Amino acid sequence: MSGGVIGILSAFSFCAGGCGLLRDVVPAGPNDTQASFHDDYGLNISYPEVEAIASNDRDETVAVLQPFSFEDPATLPTLELSLHDAVRQALTNRPVLRRAGSTFNARVTPQAVTTRFDPGLTAASIQGTEAALSAFDAQYRQQLSWSKSDTPRNQQQAFGQPSVLDADSALFNGELSKTTATGSSFALRHVANYRRSNQGVGDGFDFRLFPSAFTGWLEAEWRQPLMQGAGTNFNRIAGPNARVGQYNGVLIARINEDVSLADFETGVIQAVADVEQAYWNLVTSYRLLDTIVKAREAALQTWQIQKARLDVGTGRADDEAQARSQYYQFDAQVKNALAGQGGLYESEQQLRYLVGLPATDGSLIKPTTEPTGARVIFDWDSALAQALQRRVEIRQQKMQVQRRELELTAAKLNFQPRLDFLGQYRYQGIGDHLVPGFYENMFDGNYQEWQAGIELSYPVGFRAAGSAVAHAKLSLRRELALLDQTEYQVSHLLSNAARDVETRHELMETNYNRLQSDLNAVDVLRIRYEQGSDSINFLLQAQRQVVNSASDFYRSLADYNLAIRNFHREKGSLLAYNQIKLSEGEWEKGAYRSAHQVGRYLTPRKNADAVTVPQGFLSRPFDPSDVQSTIPESNTGDQSGVIGDRDFAQKVEEVAVSPLP
Repeated sequence: MSGGVIGILSAFSFCAGGCGLLRDVVPAGPNDTQASFHDDYGLNISYPEVEAIASNDRDETVAVLQPFSFEDPATLPTLELSLHDAVRQALTNRPVLRRAGSTFNARVTPQAVTTRFDPGLTAASIQGTEAALSAFDAQYRQQLSWSKSDTPRNQQQAFGQPSVLDADSALFNGELSKTTATGSSFALRHVANYRRSNQGVGDGFDFRLFPSAFTGWLEAEWRQPLMQGAGTNFNRIAGPNARVGQYNGVLIARINEDVSLADFETGVIQAVADVEQAYWNLVTSYRLLDTIVKAREAALQTWQIQKARLDVGTGRADDEAQARSQYYQFDAQVKNALAGQGGLYESEQQLRYLVGLPATDGSLIKPTTEPTGARVIFDWDSALAQALQRRVEIRQQKMQVQRRELELTAAKLNFQPRLDFLGQYRYQGIGDHLVPGFYENMFDGNYQEWQAGIELSYPVGFRAAGSAVAHAKLSLRRELALLDQTEYQVSHLLSNAARDVETRHELMETNYNRLQSDLNAVDVLRIRYEQGSDSINFLLQAQRQVVNSASDFYRSLADYNLAIRNFHREKGSLLAYNQIKLSEGEWEKGAYRSAHQVGRYLTPRKNADAVTVPQGFLSRPFDPSDVQSTIPESNTGDQSGVIGDRDFAQKVEEVAVSPLP
């Protein structure tokens, strides 16, 4: 112990003296007359000044009271909470999805949590559709510059001085360009040049029309790829002007957003599973505490009876010591079940953390949803088909397969030459003034030019394009193999979950029958002990056995309900099972106003069916909250999926809420 303390202190001393080590490495020079700025300030550790944001979570953080330890739960005010309300409260208006174990068994890792901002962050990043669509936005470029020339020339003037070219010039170049989904690019350019110079003045060779002139043109250009880069299919996948092997089109960006939504759905599923786990743990903690408290009361009565017999001389001292020892044993178990690790207060605080309540607010959560003991039977063929369709991991992997298929399509389209058609039309103009001289002359249309042709370019051998196609094929085969493995793993996990449901129910029935037998044994042995016809050892052993069997029964009851949860989780229907629906939140007010303004300039097409649009890559929308049947179609009875021995289920629920004798 002392060695550990010394090690910690030594490490702390090293860290605290780290700044001084720099002075030893870089000693003061002979001309240094003052201390370095870094000696006193630059190497100091600073604390960030961040203004705390007002939120419900912060209010619940600063409002924590002193935690409970050994207070009697019966004397505390209760907060009744059903499982449905616990799940709803954990997901409603909570920007961060909390995970079990984050408070006690793990370090704080803000970067590893899931928040409701994650899908929006992906959509607003360079991987989102808006960033991909921005490649088709109209672009405007402009250049405006002035220059002055004062250049001596190799020409002699009077007094032996060289002639000088004196010129003033200005340049304006503006362009508005637009790339379309078919790969076409349109551009409208305007160039205006101004020049005034002394060229030709005084030497008799000045043939200029104007001493200072504006010249330029207005041109329109259309460039249409005919092979590589042509068509909506390529441009929706790779994006316009994409390099070989790079794919950042709209369809790829859409898949990025869908993958982010799937990650968020995975976080919600995990959060719901953790809440249900914590809820049933708290229910079990209540039952275990109640069981041990009643066992302690029974042990106290036995001890009192044996002590009274010892006082009157009819009892034995060793029997009284055994009864007293068992009482204190149960008393220690009560304290541990109340405030120990995994006890009532810790389980209650774990649920508080997940649902977003303060760690301690003076009240105690009381679960109101009782665990079910009815046998649940699922139709295996229907459950397996739903798992292969609904599991978020399978859907996410299918998105990756879709991405690789699109990339392979774009890679094959890149494996061809670049052949573009180019057309230009230009209006030329000249004038001594900008307006109306230059522009009036240009728009008169007296000087018109045009150009049309094709441009061909390609890398000899197509080595990069060939590598991109090979890489896309291998990536597609890899994702398909991972999809097969994911489906294979899901089938195994679902099989284990189905077996676990049946096993947990059988164990619950066995533990129920065992508990009933132990209760009957205690009743018989108590009567025989009070009559003096049997030893106290048998009664004490029977009391301990009742505690063990009752604890096992309550744990098996919770495990059975968790097994049902696990089956729904493996089947991909946990959100539907808990009546949870994922939907997009409200937009900002500015977004509604902008959409309204844009909508005023849009009119519906008169014949919308005749409009040709590119085919989408999603077969149909999928809602993980849709409820689907999980029982055989031939079963026309109860459509809840819960069938079996109703009488036994009623008995289990009665035992779960009734006190022990």
